Amino acid sequence: MNVVSAMGLGFLLALLIFIDQNIVVSLTNAPENRLLKGTAYHWDLMLSGLINILMSVLGLPWMHAAFPHSTLHVRQLAFVEQRVEGGHLYETIVQVKETRLTSLAANIFIGVSVLLLPLPLQWIPKPVLYGLFLYIALTSIDGNQMCDRMALLLKEQTSYPPTHYIRKVPQRKIHYFTFLQMMQLLVLCTFGMYPIPYMKMIFPLVMVLLIPIRNNVLPHIIEAKYLDIMDAQHM
Repeated sequence: MNVVSAMGLGFLLALLIFIDQNIVVSLTNAPENRLLKGTAYHWDLMLSGLINILMSVLGLPWMHAAFPHSTLHVRQLAFVEQRVEGGHLYETIVQVKETRLTSLAANIFIGVSVLLLPLPLQWIPKPVLYGLFLYIALTSIDGNQMCDRMALLLKEQTSYPPTHYIRKVPQRKIHYFTFLQMMQLLVLCTFGMYPIPYMKMIFPLVMVLLIPIRNNVLPHIIEAKYLDIMDAQHM
């Protein structure tokens, strides 16, 4: 029975890594980031799996592409240009300096940080670390379409930015879509943060269930052509 339980929990964890890995690489390779090198989704996922097998044998934490680190890394390597359109100021990525040296250096520093234990790292108060993580999370939502659409709920229609999907999708449909996404986010946060461990265990399964909701339920509420327009703009 213990073996079956372990297999079930292992499957859910593998499912979470699979979903997280694909979401992050999809957002990182978004067209607006103007990356020139081609994608390798299957290769990246296979490498993550092989590395995690080694991590499991050595009793080390698993690893995979993570948000917001991956997208912030691209942002730091980008050449950004400011443009004004319709009275609104935008930052557009012109080019990204694609290199592996920055990732290599960052991971080397992470490994070297083991030498700082127990001192002086234990001198850093935990609230400082929580504040750092909160700051990183807040800065990463800049340009997120869902957050932009949530802000539209508090704005006059005349002050809406001239975004592509706003020009082609009726205002009511945009707000419907935003409300439905907020409800789904609330469900995910409930399962992911609830103090009962058994609810957290099925969090990956809840994420997977959102896929048939998007493909089979939402088209009956919002026309598929409008969903496709908003999906074309990365969330």
